Amino acid sequence: MATPLQHTPQTSQYKNTGEAAVAGVRSIAEACIRAGTVKKLIYTASVVAASPLMDGATGFKDTMDETCWTPFDFPTPYRIDHFVEYTRSKTLAEKEVLSYNGKGIQVASLALGLVGGHETLQSWMPESLGSMVSQATNDKNRYQGLRFLEELLGKVPIVHLEDVTAAHIFCLEHPHINGRFLCASSFLKSVEIACYYQLHFPLIKIPQGFIEDTMRDTEWGSRKLEEAGFEWKYDYSTILSDSLQCAKRFCSILN
Repeated sequence: MATPLQHTPQTSQYKNTGEAAVAGVRSIAEACIRAGTVKKLIYTASVVAASPLMDGATGFKDTMDETCWTPFDFPTPYRIDHFVEYTRSKTLAEKEVLSYNGKGIQVASLALGLVGGHETLQSWMPESLGSMVSQATNDKNRYQGLRFLEELLGKVPIVHLEDVTAAHIFCLEHPHINGRFLCASSFLKSVEIACYYQLHFPLIKIPQGFIEDTMRDTEWGSRKLEEAGFEWKYDYSTILSDSLQCAKRFCSILN
């Protein structure tokens, strides 16, 4: 379920996007329960709700997994209002929908990493794809989005669109699957993404301002999907290469 990115309190019954997002998932969950025929609700969440920041934001935990929840007072040098509000909304909404699990319905929440891939039906570049290739396209605004994610999560979880689709189908086809699952096949520093592009696409020039090494060692600790039997088909190299090829449709600097 999408979280509203824009909100005007003067024309809405809700005071902010977080309240609107919570009301939306609550309405859907309760409608499913009332219907009596819906066995499982699969919610598309975001890893922005799963920050491994420690209490008081004094540093990062050693690993990022399903036990992590983003604090509402997180600090980041990329504290852009709509990023912060989106993060807050996704965190509140995911907690709300998971509260219905086992109460007349099963709920499976898939918290997606930054999504890339080789194609899109949209006539514009999706923001997730734009952020993933922002260093290669020299896009300062979208690079801020990439760095926001890195400062929030320690590194950047990425996932291929085809694996996202397969994970949703997997949750639908396996009745025992419920609860919270992080959905990403790779966990990289933004500098590692830049280095990959520089190594494999040498004609692409990335300015030094788009290459920042955080020197963090946070590890990806989520194995719940794999332990349930799911298998990833796309590694980071395929995700990044496919994303760059897709971005060429929208960005002349890559051609």
